[in-house]
Amino acid sequence: MKSFDVVSVVGRRLVLAAVFGVSLARAQEAPPADSPPPPQGKVLFDRNLDSPEVEKKEKPPVSQAAVEVSDAERTSLTFTSYDLDVHLTPAQSLLGVHSRFSVKNSGKAPLTRLVFQISSALSWESFAAQIEGRVVPLTFTQHAIDTDADHTGKATEAVVSLPQPLESGASLALTGFYSGEVVQSAERLERIGAPLDQAANADWDQITAERTALRGFGSVLWYPTAAAPVFLGDGAKLFQSVGLNKLRQAEATVHMRLTVEYVGDAPDAAFFCGRREQLVKVSENQNLPVAESPGVATAEFSERPLGFRTLSLFVTDRAGTVTDNSLISAVTDHYDALPGYGAATTKVQPLLVEWLGAGPLSVLNILDHEGQPFEDDALLVVPMRTATAEVLAPSLVHSLSHTWFGSSHVWLDEGVAQWMSLLWIEQSQGREAAVKQLQQEANTLSLVEPGPSSGSSAATSSSSSAGSSASDSGQSLILASDEVYYRTKAAAVLWMLRSVVGDDALKRALQTYRTDKMDSDPKEFQRVLERSAKRDLAWFFDDWVYRDRGLPDLSIANVTPRALDKIGDKGKGFLVSVEVTNDGDAAAEVPVTVRSGTLTSTQRLRIAGRSSASTRVVFQGTPDEVIVNDGSVPEVTASIHTKQIVAH
Repeated sequence: MKSFDVVSVVGRRLVLAAVFGVSLARAQEAPPADSPPPPQGKVLFDRNLDSPEVEKKEKPPVSQAAVEVSDAERTSLTFTSYDLDVHLTPAQSLLGVHSRFSVKNSGKAPLTRLVFQISSALSWESFAAQIEGRVVPLTFTQHAIDTDADHTGKATEAVVSLPQPLESGASLALTGFYSGEVVQSAERLERIGAPLDQAANADWDQITAERTALRGFGSVLWYPTAAAPVFLGDGAKLFQSVGLNKLRQAEATVHMRLTVEYVGDAPDAAFFCGRREQLVKVSENQNLPVAESPGVATAEFSERPLGFRTLSLFVTDRAGTVTDNSLISAVTDHYDALPGYGAATTKVQPLLVEWLGAGPLSVLNILDHEGQPFEDDALLVVPMRTATAEVLAPSLVHSLSHTWFGSSHVWLDEGVAQWMSLLWIEQSQGREAAVKQLQQEANTLSLVEPGPSSGSSAATSSSSSAGSSASDSGQSLILASDEVYYRTKAAAVLWMLRSVVGDDALKRALQTYRTDKMDSDPKEFQRVLERSAKRDLAWFFDDWVYRDRGLPDLSIANVTPRALDKIGDKGKGFLVSVEVTNDGDAAAEVPVTVRSGTLTSTQRLRIAGRSSASTRVVFQGTPDEVIVNDGSVPEVTASIHTKQIVAH
């Protein structure tokens, strides 16, 4: 592996003239005697910031004697901010980062040392801390550990000594330098026997002259992290670790300054955490042919909350092509695919307008890339191929929903997009097909949801512990870290809310909320919906959103038909009393339908957890059966209950 020393690329200090620039590859060379003095410019990437005395020390070897580190130490740190100066040299696959970051000791015990990880393709060079207003160099060792949080199957772990313990609940601001060469690697998949083509299709993160694609924790550790080792062969623990890492850092702020070194045509744009910024280029020598002219391009991403995501970084070499309806901007060589994508977006646009608002809040950026798709809100990395609008529409509904609607709460951000896909199935194939899809997804949910508790408060534990696993106590939606909760269950919750409050009230709430900037409060959506529906929904949100009380477990306890001589002016019929028992902990509001052939009469019934409730349904004619739930409310087992009626 080629070593990377930023000194050999840009010197201790990279200075670019405001207009003409300075040679990156020759920044350390002395100018000829008859040359004019170098222009004065702006420092874009400086390894000497904060702690020059640290930089004078020799770079520690990448692999030192391993230090015993506990998982408790690794998981005690929560990152609260990232401020990254990133330098890329794509032609050599090189990455150099001056990182400022803050961490909080979220554990119960003081920490005398801190543990950080980056990809095994990278190596730490120095650490310093801000202590009482002073920059204090920190000593550290680094060693390799096995973990599948990185595509190489390993990470470079630094054990950083502190001059004084970091108390529980206390925070510390640090500076770290690291660098290395990031090439495509599928080692973690190959070592568990994955075929080479499938491994490469899954692990495609790399820095090359053609593309830079870094998806972050769970794919490539290109920024400082701290987590216990996890492995693909150990059930779903890797994916759970990715979700928990996103949840722990969701409130962190992120800021990045990016410098990309190039020769020839400059790259076009960078995407960081789903956001796009145009790269501004500075050419080294305007007199050289474009193909030979070196230069740099820069972009800056302002500070924002990270949200429920990993830190991802993509660099594109050309501008996106915008579809005729301006809903998609695609960076692709497959221009023949664009008409199909444009037609598909036009096809689904009316549904999005009807439910989420008159127009999108942003464009959907698509990066055409082989391999498994990646999505970060309004950024979609996916292979683009020619297809009909009918084929493309179902997947684009989900992606376009992110351009129409967003929330800092993942169950809404991802749940609305998943739910809109169900609405598309309903619109294109009918309600029965949509409910069938909902039931199939709910089957997965029922496998991970906790069973009924022995006490009324046992199901509330997930709301107080973000780290609890689904198999133990479930996950409340506001603290969800697994997709089965923040996508599958969230979509089911929105489907149920639609039945509870009606289409019009839910449409008004979604369209109001998507432009509401006060959505950091997890109860804001409830308040917006209650105002729209003019109903108290605390019972529903308490059981389905703020806590995880599992799923309802319904059964028909009793059906009693009573003949009526006259129903208004329509003749004889029956009054059918139906009692429903709920042995689960979560309340449910379900349709209770009395049927005879094609004739039906329906009432909605709410059954609290661990209780029974009754309703009476007036039915004209002689009833044959009663149906409780129609598959739209997920349950522990079956979500449709029927009982024959013996009417006299």
